[in-house]
Amino acid sequence: PKLMALELFKPFVMKRLADQQLAQNIKSAKRMVERRRPQVWDVLEEVIKEHPVLLNRAPTLHRLGIQAFEPVLVEGKAIHLHPLVCTAFNADFDGDQMAVHLPLSVEAQAEARVLMLSANNILSPASGRPIVTPQQDLVIGGFYLTRDDAGLAGEGRVFKSMWEITRALDEGSLKLHAKIKVLEKDDQGNSTYFESTAGRMLFEEVLPADFSKRFGHITAPVKKKEFGVIVERLSDNYPKAVIASSLDAIKNLCYRYASQSGLTVSVDDVKTPAAKRGILDGYEKQAEKVETQFRRGIITDGERRSQEVRIWTAATTDVQQAMEKEFKELRFNPVDMMISSGARGNMTQMRQ
Repeated sequence: PKLMALELFKPFVMKRLADQQLAQNIKSAKRMVERRRPQVWDVLEEVIKEHPVLLNRAPTLHRLGIQAFEPVLVEGKAIHLHPLVCTAFNADFDGDQMAVHLPLSVEAQAEARVLMLSANNILSPASGRPIVTPQQDLVIGGFYLTRDDAGLAGEGRVFKSMWEITRALDEGSLKLHAKIKVLEKDDQGNSTYFESTAGRMLFEEVLPADFSKRFGHITAPVKKKEFGVIVERLSDNYPKAVIASSLDAIKNLCYRYASQSGLTVSVDDVKTPAAKRGILDGYEKQAEKVETQFRRGIITDGERRSQEVRIWTAATTDVQQAMEKEFKELRFNPVDMMISSGARGNMTQMRQ
């Protein structure tokens, strides 16, 4: 927020105003800042360049609880935070408070930039795995974008460039999820075709130019696990600037298609499997047999309990499998997409 930045950078702004002779002395510069004269905002834009700020979210449980960022001035009174660093901070957007600190000396600024900048802290110090991975909305956007579907406009067409694919999408002659063939040339100049979709090609477009040659093309919907693999490959094989720009491009693309998908949840999306009643009737008969055996003294109370637990566990599993089967038959069921992609929830919750 501009007001917060002005307060934090006040001494720097005052000095710059005096140096540029926009104020006669430090005292009049201070007055200009307090009165928020128009020149103050221009000077503020200048002094924040190349001057990182530290962001901390309590409780600071590991070293990634404090990270350095390049400040960007925004209107309003809320701190804006890059969604990919939320995991490291364990932050969400339900009223979390964060503290902003300003490294003053040149040494402190250098330390913040080299050791603490978020772009330099992609891996978790605990496990060595990427901690900057897409979550929730981003996962849904990527999953929606890279899905395929049968019987759509443009299915089976052959394309030789990204430009052709984009044009066909814009014209409406090709759908995002239609299966297509794409021409590619190997190092010897031989032409080969590979199967893809327009959505998968758009996703590959935001990755580094040689990524698909090194690690293969995207051949299935990108889920949370695949996002982790992509980030790991980026962090292991590319310079930090490329990693940061690729992750930013992925973020923008996934948010765009999460919005475009119009994904929402209604009561009708939570399907009760048609086979549920039949499954339960079958297991109820088994449970009645066990109860009869207990009453006749054939089995003990402990045996009855363990058999009933086994029966109803099997019933629950069968109902879940029936539900999963019905979900798979539905095209683009929002609840199924959320669970399948790993964005949110699991089948155990749905089963209940």
